[in-house]
Amino acid sequence: FEESNNVTVKRCFFAYEWAIPFLRDKNTADIGCADGYGTQYLANYTNSTVGVDYSEKTIQEAREKHKGKENLSFVSGKVPPIPLESNSKDVVTAFQFIEHIENRKSFMEDVKRVLKPGGVFLCTTPNAKMSIARNPFHVHEYSFEEMKNEASQVFDSIELWGVQGNEKVNFYYEENAKWAKKILRLDPLGLHKIIPASWLVVPYNFLTSMMRNELKDSNENTTKIETSDFHLTQENLDFTWDIVLIGRKK
Repeated sequence: FEESNNVTVKRCFFAYEWAIPFLRDKNTADIGCADGYGTQYLANYTNSTVGVDYSEKTIQEAREKHKGKENLSFVSGKVPPIPLESNSKDVVTAFQFIEHIENRKSFMEDVKRVLKPGGVFLCTTPNAKMSIARNPFHVHEYSFEEMKNEASQVFDSIELWGVQGNEKVNFYYEENAKWAKKILRLDPLGLHKIIPASWLVVPYNFLTSMMRNELKDSNENTTKIETSDFHLTQENLDFTWDIVLIGRKK
């Protein structure tokens, strides 16, 4: 990945490291696996892991890239439904995925179907209250209250945590926010919130790349931040960067 994307990558990968105690020696599935970068990491600790992604091309690339791991496999399919058998997995992970799909509650219901009795769902997703501008790749971003209401209708018990950063991380995001707000002054009517998402993809990618490169050049910690600079908390949840859901099936 590009150095300018380091903070985003480490924030995402924090979840994979955090998940290890839940899935050690278990049979697991990772939904929204993309090229399998995080999925193959999980497979270092599991009995078996299957990665699921909607793109057959991406899945083929993942199979080729990670073919050396015998306990790791990949299947393609647009979810829901998840292309896995009922009561087949001890743990299902979906990190930074659920915000990309339309039928989110149906997805959680299908996760529960796939889980064995006693199984666990581990999910991370951006906290909507900390988002400044619309991400055209996100169909919907949750607040903690919304996630609590929806997930508790599906799973037999849930826990909610927030991903928070240390001083280095939070300073980076403060500078990020200043940059984003400066750009949003060019849209006083808030049109970016209502026009089709497809219209925003090119300018979003261009401006995000520009912003991250400028932050890399102006903030020396941008490329030094690690997963260890993030932690879980249950304090001031509305001011944490990501929602972490632990959903359990009886």
